[in-house]
Amino acid sequence: MSIAEIPAARAAAADASLRWHPDGPFDLQQTVGPLLRGHGDPSVLTAPDGLWMAFTTPAGPASLRLGSLGHGADVAVDALAWGPGAAFAVEAVPRMLGRDDDWTGFDEPAFHATLPRMVTEARRRNLAVRLPATGRIIDALVPTVLEQKVTLIEARRGYRYLMYRFGTPAPGAGSVAPANLMVQPTAEQWLRIPSWEWHKAGVGPQRSATVMRALRSAVALERLAALPAAEAAAKMQAVPGIGVWTAAEVVQRTHGCPDSISVGDYHLAAYVGAALTGRRTDDAGMLRLLAPWAGHRQRVVRMIGLSGFRKPTFGARMTIQDHRGH
Repeated sequence: MSIAEIPAARAAAADASLRWHPDGPFDLQQTVGPLLRGHGDPSVLTAPDGLWMAFTTPAGPASLRLGSLGHGADVAVDALAWGPGAAFAVEAVPRMLGRDDDWTGFDEPAFHATLPRMVTEARRRNLAVRLPATGRIIDALVPTVLEQKVTLIEARRGYRYLMYRFGTPAPGAGSVAPANLMVQPTAEQWLRIPSWEWHKAGVGPQRSATVMRALRSAVALERLAALPAAEAAAKMQAVPGIGVWTAAEVVQRTHGCPDSISVGDYHLAAYVGAALTGRRTDDAGMLRLLAPWAGHRQRVVRMIGLSGFRKPTFGARMTIQDHRGH
């Protein structure tokens, strides 16, 4: 979908714009997919006129509209932005959409020969996918902490509550942008949320305390975006409550890290084990299975996910907790 397909007056009124050519196959929805916190994420919306995102930049909040046009290797992405952070937002688009994501080593014939057929077939069908890199540590960290040790349903319910309660309407929401597009709270705004509101959101004291501890060092955390992914993940874990799983989930999104594995995930090890061997395994077993593809282990996991593989049911599911009435 291109700028030409939305009202010309709205395109002309954008505070900043950019047309980016990925120089190869590209799929906008697949690439941005990992950035969504469920279909109800108010900071990332799919609308008839394109994909909309809202976030805070060093210059302030921005609403960003993305639309792709063309097909195959001739695809381009049009970006329009509104708000004080518009220029920063469009400048970040190429990196966010995987400009720096290099699949060369993964796609070499010798490397492909070592991969399971499921993975090579998934890659063959998904040449247009890239690993996104937002560079926005806080925006990735807070919802990831909310997902610690609970179901995604519970975590995302709480995240939506907090977003609508303490987020801010995106620039131009209701006029140039969708009315329900929201900007995540800034670090200062997260820190001002009272304990009873975390409780109403179903976020237990351990997770809310981790958010608070982390955001008291928000400036230092945001600087991690400039470091290599492995170093950033290691430094992030200096904050009590942020472990390997949380750090990996963050750098997958902020750095587009092709190798960070979410060790400690409730389902991932069993899923990878079932996909690669037909049997469930634990974290240590998953790491052994993925070891031959060090440097590209997250790409392997991403391709397993895109293969359509579904893990057999091995046992009871995690119980959804509800802390709001206690």
